[in-house]
Amino acid sequence: MNTTQNYFCSMLRKIRTRFAPSPTGPLHMGGVRTALYAYLFAKHNQGDFILRIEDTDQTRFVLGAEEYIVESLKWCGIIPDEGVGFGGPHEPYRQSERKESGIYMKYAQQLLDSGNAYYAFDTTEELDMQRKNAEANKNTFVYNASTRSNLKNSLTLSQDEVKDLLQKNTPYVIRLNVPRGENISFVDLIRGTVTFDSTLVDDKVLIKADGMPTYHLAHIVDDIEMEITHAIRGEEWLPSAPAHIYIYRFLGKESSMPYYAHLPLLLKPEGNGKLSKRDGDRLGFPVFPLEWKDPSSGEISSGYREKGYYPEAFVNILALLGWNDGTEKEIFSMKELIDHFSLERIHKAGAKFDPDKAKWINEQYFRNCDNTDIAQRWLLTLKENNSISSERLHVPYIATAVSLLKEKIQFESQLWEAGSYLFLQPESYDDTILSKKWNAQAANFFSGLISHYSILNEWSVTSTEASFKEFAASQQINPGSMMQLFRILISGRSAGAGLFDMVALVGKDDVCSRIEKALLYLATKMPVS
Repeated sequence: MNTTQNYFCSMLRKIRTRFAPSPTGPLHMGGVRTALYAYLFAKHNQGDFILRIEDTDQTRFVLGAEEYIVESLKWCGIIPDEGVGFGGPHEPYRQSERKESGIYMKYAQQLLDSGNAYYAFDTTEELDMQRKNAEANKNTFVYNASTRSNLKNSLTLSQDEVKDLLQKNTPYVIRLNVPRGENISFVDLIRGTVTFDSTLVDDKVLIKADGMPTYHLAHIVDDIEMEITHAIRGEEWLPSAPAHIYIYRFLGKESSMPYYAHLPLLLKPEGNGKLSKRDGDRLGFPVFPLEWKDPSSGEISSGYREKGYYPEAFVNILALLGWNDGTEKEIFSMKELIDHFSLERIHKAGAKFDPDKAKWINEQYFRNCDNTDIAQRWLLTLKENNSISSERLHVPYIATAVSLLKEKIQFESQLWEAGSYLFLQPESYDDTILSKKWNAQAANFFSGLISHYSILNEWSVTSTEASFKEFAASQQINPGSMMQLFRILISGRSAGAGLFDMVALVGKDDVCSRIEKALLYLATKMPVS
C-alpha cells in the first residue's frame, strides 16, 4: 500500500496496532523491536497501541514470562493504551481468558458451517506415520488439499461417521479448508505485493484437541474484535499470511482485515542467520531487555538494563535495526522517533546487530546526561561503601568526579571501576610502570613534593600544576618525566582522569597522604639506593 492509501485508511479508521507475544520465555530484543515499531506507528498517527497476551499454547507457558513482558515494555517506555496490566474496553486481553467466553469457537463454527473448515480425527501416531513415509520418499508431509483426501477427516468421512465420532468424544482438531490452485495476493506495507500459490498452503489447525484456539484463528478473532488496523509482526509469519487472508475472506471480514507489515529479521553480528541468545553468550552481549532467570533450570541470562544501558539508548538501538529517517541522524529521543517514524522507511533486508554500535549509542546518552543527575544516582550506591569519607558523599564532589571520568567510559555503571581512586586511596600500584621508572631521583622528588605542596595556599587545577612544575624546575628535573609516576602514586593507575583535575578534586591533605603511603610501599617493594 502506498502513502496515499495509508493516509485514506487512517482517515477512515483510527489507527490501532497491537503487540501480541506468547508467555513462553523472556522477551527477545527482536520482540521488543516489533513492539516498538507498532507503538511508534500508532503514536505517529495519533492511534492506540494494545498489549495482548497470546497464551493459547499452554504446553509452552513459562511462569513469570508475562510479568517479564510487561516490565520490559514499561522499562523501555513503550506504554500500551490498552492491554494486560493496563486495562481497556476489550478486556480480557489474555487469550486463555477470552477463550472462556466461547468467542473463538463461535468463529470456528461459522467456518465449519460454511464448509471452509473441517474436523480432522487423525491421531498423533497416524500423522507421525504420514511424516515418516514422506521422509522415506524424500518429501515433506503437509496436511493440505494434496493429502487430506487420504486422511481421517470430515471431508473424507460420511456425515453419519463424523456424527458418531463426535458423539463418542473422539479427539479432533478443526482445520482450515484451503482451496487448491489459487493465487492469493496481498500488499505488505514493507515488501509490496506478495503472491502465494494456495496449493502450497497447509490446512492450518484452528482449534486444537484441547479446545484451545491456535494463533492462526485466535489472533484474527481478536484483531477483528479489537478493531486492529495494522498488524506489524516478524517476517517468520509471512508464510502463514495467505492462510490468515483466507480466514478473513471465509468469515466475510475482509473489510476488517488489518494491513500487514512483516518486519525483517535481526541478524547475528556476522550477518549469517537470526540473532539468538547463543550469539549473545558467545560474543558477550545481552539479547534480552532485562535479566531473566529460567524458572526450570535456574540459568540467568543478562539483560540490557542490568548491563547498564539506558532504556532510551536501548530503544534508540532497536529503532535503527531496520529503519532510518533518511538522514545521517543516529540519536533519537522517543518523541523524535514518534515524529519521524514511518513504515515506508523500514528496510526489507535483515538488520545486522552490531554490539559495538550499541555501546556507542549508549555512550552518547551517557555523555549528554547531566552530571548532577548522574551524581544523585551514584550517591545512593556510594553510600553503601563504609570506607568512603562522608566529606566525599555529597553531590557537588561526585558530580565533579563524574565530569572527570565521563569521557573515559561508555556506561554509568562503569564509574566506580573507572574512578574508585577519586574516593579511596589506592591499595595497589601499577608495578609495570614503576619497575621501569622508579629510581632514587623520583623518590627524592616526591618526598620533597610533599613539603612543597603542604604549604601551598591555593589548591586548584591551575595552582597545583604550576606548583608541580615550579618544584620540578627547582630540582632541575623535567616535570614531564615525573607526571606518570605522580599519577600512579595518587591513583595507583597509569591512566585515568586528568592528572591535576584529579589532584585538585582529591584535596591537599589526601594528596600528601597518598604520596607518603606510596613512598612507604615503594621503599619496601622497590628500594633504591
